[in-house]
Amino acid sequence: MASGAFEELQTGELGPATFDLLRQLVHQVRRASGFPPPEGHTAWSDDAAYDVIRAMWSQKGGQRFVTICFAQAADEASLERLFLISIKNFLIDEAKKTPRGKLRRRIARLMSEDTAYRKSKGSPPRWALADHAEGAVWQGDLDDLIAQAAQVTGVGITRWNHSGPTPKQTVHALKTILLHALQYAQGAVREEDLAKVLEARFELLAPARFTALYADEGTVAELVDQHAAITAPDPTGVDGVAEDIWRRLSPNERLLLPYLDKDAHHAAQLLEIRQAHAAAVLSNLKTALRTALSTDSDPHAIMTALLRRCSDAPS
Repeated sequence: MASGAFEELQTGELGPATFDLLRQLVHQVRRASGFPPPEGHTAWSDDAAYDVIRAMWSQKGGQRFVTICFAQAADEASLERLFLISIKNFLIDEAKKTPRGKLRRRIARLMSEDTAYRKSKGSPPRWALADHAEGAVWQGDLDDLIAQAAQVTGVGITRWNHSGPTPKQTVHALKTILLHALQYAQGAVREEDLAKVLEARFELLAPARFTALYADEGTVAELVDQHAAITAPDPTGVDGVAEDIWRRLSPNERLLLPYLDKDAHHAAQLLEIRQAHAAAVLSNLKTALRTALSTDSDPHAIMTALLRRCSDAPS
């Protein structure tokens, strides 16, 4: 029986030793770099690691990536290093395809262009404020950062483009939350965690709320809202105002409309999300409603129309 993957592959056989090494290395890479688990998994496990290996197997031409690594290796240690590089590159490519990966690249670009922020050395990528002490690293609870971001008022995102330049008001909103989160952290925070904070604060990955405002080449898209085909009621009437507000709410905010008097714990149970995230959704909803209703002469009638929409909405 082969004592290691290198010896096993010398026999021309890809067996349990190789698969076990690949599994261990997937876990090593994801722990060091903070990659999210593959699609279909909410947390990392051996099954998730094997799914990564299977995905590499299918996308890298079957056994080809293993064969190439083995051909370049001189011993077990060098084979491990080559496997590590292949796994890390694969997970980087996969992460870039996800909505969070795209958000991470966007905020990394924004912070790299601003001298107020500084990227820390090493992996996983972390960001701090330029005036933070060198080497200071935040090691707190992510929920605390999310809760801090939820307390920031006066900022919101009404335009979210998936390609092309980021609108100035969106840049301002993102940087306001990033600045607040890093001031609270007093040290470098993982790029992945900063993306999660922004997701929670603005519900950036909720598909029904934000639409592409730019085509791939950066030009303004002709169709900017998936609801544009719906004929809007008379905007001067109560139903028209309520319809306009309703269309701008995310699915989670619509679910919370009848429960504005409840706390974040109740909201978290209703939405089946973490309490800090639910608190952010509830806070954003109340802020949006205050802003929308402050300029209308009959807010009570509009709220009644909105609540009627809740009861009419399909479950």
